[in-house]
Amino acid sequence: MKKLVILFFLIIFFVSGCSFKNSDELVLATEAGFAPYEFYQDGEIVGVDIEIAQEIAKELDKKLVVKDVSFDFLINEVKSGKADFAAAGISITEERKKQVDFTDEYTVSNQVVVLKNDSTITNFSELENKKIAVQLGTVADLYVSDNYPKATLVQHKKYLSAVEDVKANKVACLIMDELPAKEIVKENPELKIMDGILFQDRYGMIVQKGNDELKKQINKVLKRLIEEGKIDELILKYSK
Repeated sequence: MKKLVILFFLIIFFVSGCSFKNSDELVLATEAGFAPYEFYQDGEIVGVDIEIAQEIAKELDKKLVVKDVSFDFLINEVKSGKADFAAAGISITEERKKQVDFTDEYTVSNQVVVLKNDSTITNFSELENKKIAVQLGTVADLYVSDNYPKATLVQHKKYLSAVEDVKANKVACLIMDELPAKEIVKENPELKIMDGILFQDRYGMIVQKGNDELKKQINKVLKRLIEEGKIDELILKYSK
């Protein structure tokens, strides 16, 4: 009988993937190619969202574990329980709310158009019929599909490959968040940002549906950081 009990627990152990979630850890899923919110620096993932997540982990007295995945996998990571929450400049949309719960918004993003310096495009209406690069799964991806139906949408896993397409004239432009766009233009002097804001976007973090306790704790930390002006400080810190 004792052997049967041991065998039973061994089967459960292996079926569950040979590991159980560590209750002392808080797992964050992110996509580390979205400066200043999350990006690699000296082999380490840093950025605005990472420091906010560290504050959340500290509040919960847990160790933060950061998982770098593709942006379009973030919702599944949270839904499946592989991550406790996710942050990566995730736009608050009604479609995403059907799958996960959002925290309070913690920043508003301006979406802009990145062009080559010699581009003849001067206003947003000229983007119709053009090849437009976006990051797969982002709000810009959805926006182009809805607002420029005659444009050719070129989806990229990472912004860096989209930037290379713009530089190589494979696409007319790249639509993305203003802050990382400024960082990209700073590193690539042959590029520029078109005048004006294409549209605004609101960012929140996501948790599994019904995980009200974690959402409450995250909102508590976000509220404190916003009131302290800490988030604005972090955006400026990582945008330099």
